[in-house]
Amino acid sequence: MRGRLAAGLAMTAAAMLAGPAAQADSLEYVAMGDSAAAGPLIPHQNINLLCLRSDRNYPAVAAKELGASLRDVSCSGAVTADFAGKRFGFIPAQFDALRPSTDLVSVTIGANDSGLFQQALSCLNLLPEPAGISCADRLTAGGKDQLAAAVDAWAPKLGAALDEIRERAPQAKILVTGYGTYIRPEGCHPVQPVWAKDGRYLQSVMNRVSAAARAQAQQRGATYVDFAAITVGHDICAAPAQRYLEGLIPTSPAAPLHPNARGMAAFGKAVAAAAR
Repeated sequence: MRGRLAAGLAMTAAAMLAGPAAQADSLEYVAMGDSAAAGPLIPHQNINLLCLRSDRNYPAVAAKELGASLRDVSCSGAVTADFAGKRFGFIPAQFDALRPSTDLVSVTIGANDSGLFQQALSCLNLLPEPAGISCADRLTAGGKDQLAAAVDAWAPKLGAALDEIRERAPQAKILVTGYGTYIRPEGCHPVQPVWAKDGRYLQSVMNRVSAAARAQAQQRGATYVDFAAITVGHDICAAPAQRYLEGLIPTSPAAPLHPNARGMAAFGKAVAAAAR
């Protein structure tokens, strides 16, 4: 009896002593990015409603998987300039979350810089082709692809941001994510009121953003995490219970054209796997 009691006391003491050390050694994770990381309207939202950030977004899922301490500064609507500057003039720059002791950084950015999300709503056509105006035709008129040009102009800005992250967090593993496969090539009009040709165009721009992110990450020794592959078959045309990405009228709590909680769970597991 005394032997078992002594052993129990020893184990308790060891656990108490190990507690602070374990906390000190926990992975320091900083999550940066836009709404595709923040998770607007997914319950439960951070008290800072200006950023529409969920406690079930992919950074939160990844941090739980990794047992990491999380500093999540992702913010809906963010552009790459918000990494260095104050959003709305008072939300701290996302770079400010980085420390020399930071172990892991995830970055999801670019869709707002390219104007893609803003233009997507202009692609709605309630009636089938050809009863309307194609946004693909409008945005590529005269042989100039406006959104593709915007993506190409943005790519070096991401590269400079990754250099700054490396400068501020020299020991950190940097994960750069792409964006999802939002719509299948044949579309699904009228379930989602976007013509197939316009859906293909919008997805091609999203793929261009992701490809630029991959290239900038690889040039700097960062790790790219492919969300497009994860969402194939789970796009806005899928049955509601199978969707990782919501359509124009969400069928689960999430913002239109954004990941839902199922999507964030899948993304978080992929980020955690890449971090390991």
